[in-house]
Amino acid sequence: MEEQIKTYDEFYLFYIKEHQNTTNRVLHFIGTFIIIMLASILISSKHYWMWLLIPVIGYGFAWFGHYFFEKNKPATFKYPFWSLISDFKLFFEILLGKRRFNAKWDPRVRVKK
Repeated sequence: MEEQIKTYDEFYLFYIKEHQNTTNRVLHFIGTFIIIMLASILISSKHYWMWLLIPVIGYGFAWFGHYFFEKNKPATFKYPFWSLISDFKLFFEILLGKRRFNAKWDPRVRVKK
């Protein structure tokens, strides 16, 4: 039986291990960027139905990356809230240079497969 993760710090280490593929990280970054831009536009829009596109776009890019490139199951299914937070955390860490798209050059955590 799989061990339950109890803290967010434990989860984020697990999350990073599940996001080692460069293409998957790029797809997560693109999806997160698009939803941030779309949300900023929709805040001042009267197209309320378009808010439904945000999870479809965000998760669409991420799940495509997991299925075709990372070849693992997204953490969203077991830890939805922590996974969502971690998507944004990874996005901003890459944006600010704390992490890289290529996990081999990731300065913070080296993960052995």
